[in-house]
Amino acid sequence: METLPISAESFKVGFIGAGKMAESIARGVVASGMLPPNCISTAVHSNLNRRQVFESFGVNVFSSSEEVVRESDVVIFSVKPQVVKKAITEVRSKLSKDKVLVSVAAGIKLKDLQEWSGQDRFIRVMPNTPAAVGEAASVMSLGTAATEEDGALVAKLFGSVGKMFKADEKMFDAVTGLSGSGPAYIFLAIEALADGGVAAGLPRELALGLASQTVLGAATMVSKTGKHPGVLKDDVTSPGGTTIAGVHELEKGSFRATLMNAVVAAADRSRELSQS
Repeated sequence: METLPISAESFKVGFIGAGKMAESIARGVVASGMLPPNCISTAVHSNLNRRQVFESFGVNVFSSSEEVVRESDVVIFSVKPQVVKKAITEVRSKLSKDKVLVSVAAGIKLKDLQEWSGQDRFIRVMPNTPAAVGEAASVMSLGTAATEEDGALVAKLFGSVGKMFKADEKMFDAVTGLSGSGPAYIFLAIEALADGGVAAGLPRELALGLASQTVLGAATMVSKTGKHPGVLKDDVTSPGGTTIAGVHELEKGSFRATLMNAVVAAADRSRELSQS
């Protein structure tokens, strides 16, 4: 039987899992105007606080995951990796090839998602925590029966909370090491920059504000200008100036090599966990 396309103009999204990631995506979709809140649903079994959070911006909250699946064209499994199998198998009988299934569970491969669900129209997405502020770096890979149209629809959904990229699933461990774990590296860098400011004589609040805005500004320049980061770095390093003196210290401390090693170590660990 031919897979029925889902209309990008009129569809419903359901979340299995009512945690922070589901909330971030739902809020982003509503804020962007892509869907009205009454076209979004989730299920809350006992946590009154989570029910109130979703109801506060108009999302339908059901008492069972089966109801969410029944009402949805796109079903997003937004649960922790250790419970995703249970979450899928509990609703397996309600799933069909007419629904696009999505998983954001880290380390869970498409072949397992498809086996547990009995469906091949699955898309795996790896978002990161900046989704909470609409600035996620998400990567997706399509399952065997997911169409390019399905991918475009899911990319649009996740595009409401940041940027979506597409990659072969075999790259997902490296994706985890870079964008999945990367926010933590940048948080450390911001903290260190702020500490440096304090050491140089700045008040703590001012130092942290300057550090975070500097990182945001630098990232925006890379994103919007299209220039290589090395070119942008060279643009602010005058001969014998202050910046090159600071860059020299970073090079002596193996700054770039340390960041590269951090990404590789996290990717290696992701690979280990996905094989266990």
